[in-house]
Amino acid sequence: MQIKIQQSVISGIIATIVMTLLMLLGVAMGMPKMSPPDMLAGMMGVPVALGWVIHFMIGIVFAAGYVFFFNSWLKKIVNKMARGAIYGLLAFIAAQIGFPVMGAIFGDAPMPQPEDSMVLMMIGSVMGHFIFGIV
Repeated sequence: MQIKIQQSVISGIIATIVMTLLMLLGVAMGMPKMSPPDMLAGMMGVPVALGWVIHFMIGIVFAAGYVFFFNSWLKKIVNKMARGAIYGLLAFIAAQIGFPVMGAIFGDAPMPQPEDSMVLMMIGSVMGHFIFGIV
């Protein structure tokens, strides 16, 4: 049990770092600016520093979900990269459900608005979550 908790924390932090770096570097490759910590902070009406903490906490929770719940189910998929990509897709879907729920919870907090193409934002988000799952 202790090892699974350690795996969740370490893998969640590393995967969140890699995903976030790629999202931040994606701007140089023509992708729209995406900053989950800024979006979370704006929605919740908290400082951006707290948005970063929440962003990493979410990454750890998703890693724990993989370690504790989905690992045995996804082991049926032999290719580890495909397994991670599928879990990343599940994380993306959860994020798409989670943002409107958070918006309903936090009410008057300003919802993040895309500065660029919504299609590119969705593609970037899917790619970021794939990377998260693969890492």
